[in-house]
Amino acid sequence: MPERPQALFAMTAENVPLVFPPEVLARLRESVDIDPGLVAEDLTDPALADVLARTEILVTGWGCPRLDAAVLDAAPKLRAVLHSAGSVKGFATPEIWRRGIAVSSAAEANAVPVAEYTLAVILLAGKDVFVRRERLRVERASPGWGIVLGIGNHGRRVGVIGASRIGRKVIELLRPFDLSVSLTDPYVEESAAAELGVPLLPLDELLRTSEIVTVHAPETPETRHLIGRRELALMPDGAVLVNTARGALVDTDALVAELRSGRLSAVLDVTDPEPLPADSPLHELPGAFVTPHLAGSQGNELARLGLAVVAEAERVVSGAGVAFPVTFEALERGA
Repeated sequence: MPERPQALFAMTAENVPLVFPPEVLARLRESVDIDPGLVAEDLTDPALADVLARTEILVTGWGCPRLDAAVLDAAPKLRAVLHSAGSVKGFATPEIWRRGIAVSSAAEANAVPVAEYTLAVILLAGKDVFVRRERLRVERASPGWGIVLGIGNHGRRVGVIGASRIGRKVIELLRPFDLSVSLTDPYVEESAAAELGVPLLPLDELLRTSEIVTVHAPETPETRHLIGRRELALMPDGAVLVNTARGALVDTDALVAELRSGRLSAVLDVTDPEPLPADSPLHELPGAFVTPHLAGSQGNELARLGLAVVAEAERVVSGAGVAFPVTFEALERGA
């Protein structure tokens, strides 16, 4: 049996057994020599010098320390960084790509539960579940059985902002339903949107014509407050804004003003700031349904992230290269 390459966990130690439960860890250790009891939360720790010098594969995750030139100098054999979460922006430096080290992310795996959450809330929002549940909770009186006009998902217009991994998965998950879905993304050509099966619209037109708008753009300086007072005003009366991306993409003050008027409602899994202050009006406004950043991988979904790393490790060891590479250019534009 060929010798397995040395690997090292670099993340918050408490996350290792969550992302790599026993069955996932066992499969990982078939490909690489990695000690789950040795987790690097500080890669400059002298006690790690020997193992770091032999490390060929770094398995990173939430809490990974910064991989700067000094750290990389201490790991001369490093050839792959396999991230068991989404964005690598918090720890990756340009020096990694300069040295030709492969970088992979489990963002594709993490997109699955976010898209599933989004699908669920879109369908529930189409039935006006969130606002009507709040009304029932406050009034404690059911209006009784009867036809409720203006709700339902037959032909409801849904606008997707951003053809990110998650945005594309949302479009895919929405396909079996009788919805009218459109997309806006400045980096997508009409031909690419056609391949996704949706029309490509300018942002303003998408906002004007969508009854539910779901946000899946990355957070960059250009996208901060992408949805502000002017953009919210374009949305039709009774429309719903869904945000599972980043809180800063939406101007919170402008959204609160619209929610207070009762003209719009919102489903927010991310907020700005995050977490919300205890006195935030979003806690009380009946048109705001706020969840505490639950859409991404949670609970048993974390093992999917570990499995994504295992698959990448197997590819690296076989010489095939990573399936989900992160390029420096994509890093600058992505989340």
